[in-house]
Amino acid sequence: MIELTRTNDAVFQSWLTMHLEEEDVDAVVLNTYTAVAEGSIGAIQRRGMTTDDDLARACFVLQQATNQ
Repeated sequence: MIELTRTNDAVFQSWLTMHLEEEDVDAVVLNTYTAVAEGSIGAIQRRGMTTDDDLARACFVLQQATNQ
């Protein structure tokens, strides 16, 4: 697995994961529980991960998503 994003923005991470799933890109979000458990200080960021095989498509989806 390769890290695609690292963010404290749970809404953006959820939105991006939805778009990746729509494009059949394997994606998983790590550190969600820890980020929630530590509260709102933002010390732990959620990490969006994808497979090596899907990295190029995931980067394309991320680029399209951030240019909207």
